[in-house]
Parts: sequence; structure tokens; C-alpha cells
Amino acid sequence: MKSSSAQCLVIGGGPAGLTAATALASAGVETVLVAAPAAGVDHRTTALLDSSVKALTALDVWEQCCAEAAPLKAIRIIDDTRRLLRAPEVLFAAEEIGLDAFGQNIENRRLMPALERRARALASLTWIEDQADVVQVADTSATIRTVAGTVITARLVIGADGRHSLCRAAAGIAVARRTYAQTALTFNLRHARQHHNISTEFHTETGPFTLVPLPGRRASLVFVVHPDEARDLIKLSDCLMGEEIERRSHSILGGIEVEPGRGVFPLSVETTTRCGAPRIVLVGEAAHTLPPIGAQGLNLGLRDAATIAEIVVTAHREGADIGASKVTDQYGRMRRADIISRTVAVDVLNRSLLSDFLPLQAARGLGLFLLGRAAPLRRGAMREGVMPFASQPRLMRGLAL
Repeated sequence: MKSSSAQCLVIGGGPAGLTAATALASAGVETVLVAAPAAGVDHRTTALLDSSVKALTALDVWEQCCAEAAPLKAIRIIDDTRRLLRAPEVLFAAEEIGLDAFGQNIENRRLMPALERRARALASLTWIEDQADVVQVADTSATIRTVAGTVITARLVIGADGRHSLCRAAAGIAVARRTYAQTALTFNLRHARQHHNISTEFHTETGPFTLVPLPGRRASLVFVVHPDEARDLIKLSDCLMGEEIERRSHSILGGIEVEPGRGVFPLSVETTTRCGAPRIVLVGEAAHTLPPIGAQGLNLGLRDAATIAEIVVTAHREGADIGASKVTDQYGRMRRADIISRTVAVDVLNRSLLSDFLPLQAARGLGLFLLGRAAPLRRGAMREGVMPFASQPRLMRGLAL
């Protein structure tokens, strides 16, 4: 049985886990990353907000993949319901708040290799290509055993191990789950007309239908419907699916050609009662899961990673115990407001689409009307969406740790 030790141990090789490990190792914190190699090609895309792009730039990741991304210069919201009370169309333009783009949309098969190359280049980062099997917490350290039998002890474990997190279970952290009668279908598309770097979100009675630009005449689609409808739609041929998407998008992008790699994901929202316990903190989907509305989920996880990295690096430089309750409690306090506000906002918006309750529909319509007509309110909402006031870690401002 092999055994080793490190100051910090990150479990999980998704964007949040890789970002946390890279940020820590870049600042000289001895870090071990435990993550199995990716299985197959990930055809999904990630809409990175401007603050997330700044963080990846500060970590010397973004320049390796930026040529494969499309800027999101504007976001258009269209009420495509057939209800009595409908909201007006609203256009949010990044230039209105002094940005070239709200963010960048990139395929995961382009983003993940850039993150992995940067992680493997760091002298302070050891990557063990395996999965965690057991996580145990003691007073002064935490220990994991991998499936292959390797044992690693660290002052702090960062759990980036997804919604079925071993780290969360080991820390005794409870999670509240709520499922929706919704399923998200995801595709990448080719289309006949230019998208002009505008992301278009149709609000329907079953959820959002969102077309997000990719380089060239391509886009990614998140298509939320009732589970029964999803089962029927997923059976369509590529040709028939393209016609269905063109119809539902009112031909704004012309003819549609569906690319290989369809995804199907039941929707739910999950939040933990806390984000940290002595020796363990949670980032990404180990701490929260959101429906794919407003590009909030993954960006929330990257802010988790940036925040814990900043706290740990500061404690490390001061010679403090990086896994002590003082550190993990600070992380929990700093992340709480951001996570709760995003979760509530996404949940309320999603429920307002599904509900036939007229006052709720009226409130959604009035809110979008005010955003469209009141420039100061609209600019405030855009700034909060890109960089939440409750969470501005150094990396998200483009600053090194």
C-alpha cells in the first residue's frame, strides 16, 4: 500500500477541482489532486462569466484555449409562453456596463485540456489518477484511501467530487434536495445565420430554451422540457431534431444541423447546510447544484475554488493550520450569501416559468419590464450577474494570489 502526505488534497477533476488545485499549487501550497481520467468526449459547453475568465487568465489557463471560445456580447430574453400575462423582450448588452462581453462560451473538450495541462505543469501539484474510496477525518488531518489502495494524508481536503460527494458524507454535512418535473436536453448546433455573439433565451411553460454562441455559425443549446416530452424528443433523428429546434427558436438562426453528442439531465436544486467542517470544505456540485439558468452553476463553483484558494494561501503564508476550524468556518461564511442568493434567484425564476399562478406571472413580467425600461436597475442587475457583490475573491478580479 502506497502512502503519502500533502498540505492540501483536492478530490475531483472537474473545472472547480482543477481550478482550486491549480490556484493552490501556483501559490506554492503543496497539493495532491485525486481524479480519474475523463471517460469519453464531453460535448457540453461552459458559459464562463467575465470574472471566471479573469480567474483563468490569472492562472495562465485562458490563453491556451481562448481562441476556441465565443464572446457573449449580449443576452436577449424572450417570453415565448402562451399565457395571458407575458413579459416584454429584454436585451442586456455588455457594453452598457463597460465590458466587451459578459463572458465566453467554450466547449468543455477545449476548456478541460487547458486546465489539465496547466495543472500538470506545476511543481507543487501531484496528480494521482484514481478515485477516492474512503475519506476519514481526524483532529489534525484528514486521510483518504483511493480505489487502488493509495493512502494520502493532508491538513485540508477540498471536496470537488460532485453531487454524490464522499467528502460531504465524511464531514457529516447535510444536503437539501428539490427535484423539478423538468429534463434538460443539451446539444451543439450548426446554423445558417449569424448569431452576432448574442445569447438568446426563450422562456417557455416548461423552462428555458437557450441558444448560446460558439465560434463561427455554431451554438450550444440548453432545452428544458417535461420529462415525458424529453423521452419523445430524444428519439428524433438529427434531421427531425434540427427542424424541431428551428421551429422552437422561430428560425432566428435559420436552418439547424444537430452535431453529435446529445445530453439528457434531470433537473434539481441541491444546497448543503454548510460548506465546510474541520479538515474538509466543499466546492462546486459537492456544495450546490442549480438548474442551467443564467450560467450560474459552474461559475458559482469557480468562485468557490477561488475563495478557498485565497483563504488557504493566506493561512499558509502566515504559518497557520490550513485545515483548522478557523479556515473552514471562514470559507463557509464567505460563500454563504453568494450561494443562497444565486440558488433563490434561479429557483424563483424557474418556478415562475412553470407556475400558472397569475400573480407570480405578473411579478415576473413586471420585473423584466422594469429591467428593460430602467437603465440604472438593468446595469445593476448586469453587474451583479457578472461579479456578485457578495463574492469578489482576488482571482475573480484577475489578481494573483
